[in-house]
Amino acid sequence: MKVIIAASQTGGHINPGIAIANKIKEENKDAEIIFIGTKRGLENDLVPRAGYKLRTIEAYGIVRKISIDNFKKMLKTLKGYGEAKKILKEEKPDIVIGTGGFICGPVLLAAAKQKIPTMLHESNAFPGVTVKLLAKKVDTILIGFEDARAKIHDAKNIVLTGTPTKFKEIQYSDKEKEEFLKENKLQKDKTLILVFGGSQGARPINNALEEIIEKKLNKDYQILWSVGQSQYDIIKENLAKKNIDITQIENVNVVPYIYDMQRAMAVADLIVCRSGAMTITEVSISGRPAIFVPLSFAAENHQEYNAKVLVNEGAAKIIHDNEINGESLNKMIEETISDKEKLKEMGNNAKKIVMKDVENKIYNEVEKLINKR
Repeated sequence: MKVIIAASQTGGHINPGIAIANKIKEENKDAEIIFIGTKRGLENDLVPRAGYKLRTIEAYGIVRKISIDNFKKMLKTLKGYGEAKKILKEEKPDIVIGTGGFICGPVLLAAAKQKIPTMLHESNAFPGVTVKLLAKKVDTILIGFEDARAKIHDAKNIVLTGTPTKFKEIQYSDKEKEEFLKENKLQKDKTLILVFGGSQGARPINNALEEIIEKKLNKDYQILWSVGQSQYDIIKENLAKKNIDITQIENVNVVPYIYDMQRAMAVADLIVCRSGAMTITEVSISGRPAIFVPLSFAAENHQEYNAKVLVNEGAAKIIHDNEINGESLNKMIEETISDKEKLKEMGNNAKKIVMKDVENKIYNEVEKLINKR
């Protein structure tokens, strides 16, 4: 079995592709898997780190406005389509799978043109432009949320599988949780709010947290705050100007990045974060209540649609970028954690959207398509 996976730019696109690749290798040790991406995105780090070969082409997202820059990007993406055709002719894959990003356009169009079986995975509740454009062309579209189905038109085959993630349904012991709290200089018996905005952080969330810390609003809870690797030094300097040592804040531990996010979520009483599809999936697997701050300029406003999947289950609340500050976020946190039974109910509701056997379902669809050839 030879498989090409098109994935680019963000971890939310690339990590599902790697999870699918890992499942294929688990089931078929002789399978050859090659990724196609760009030279600019996270794929250049994540794909080789996962042990897979990466080939690159020119591809760019197209902004919906007339401009010289947009025209140049269209020409480069057209060139990328030719590069993709060449790679597919050289590699002769049994199937081409796209897991997100504008790279999927040229690669899957080239595959469809060459009559190679094609599959596209859409992890968001509101499908992106690329998925809508490719819906008639690809053989199968896999969706992470049922909400996406009605928004994809004229597709040949849509299958609900969920989104693959490295998170598993793990039950941590009290000792393991206590060790994590101790490692992060946090108390065992105080309500914990986990705050993060992705690997690079989220400025609106970070601004609100700075205000909470400066005004000492978090009297009733403690915070584990992942600010993002690119923002840690900036926030350290900002706090220093207010005579606050970032390493010595009462009831707060500030870190650039959390590597063991699954355990962090398991220990948290409430999560405050963005609402990318992967994050929604991980929050639901962890069974934790959340306050989502959707990325305001996300394509098609898809992060808000993602967040509403859990809001509609009574598992989460939403606060928008233009609403969030220290006072408003603190008020929402305090209101949410004040009723312990309600908080527990929200966490249980989050588990309702968890999809079982995601990787198995996806692998079965891969096999179906290849066997049809």
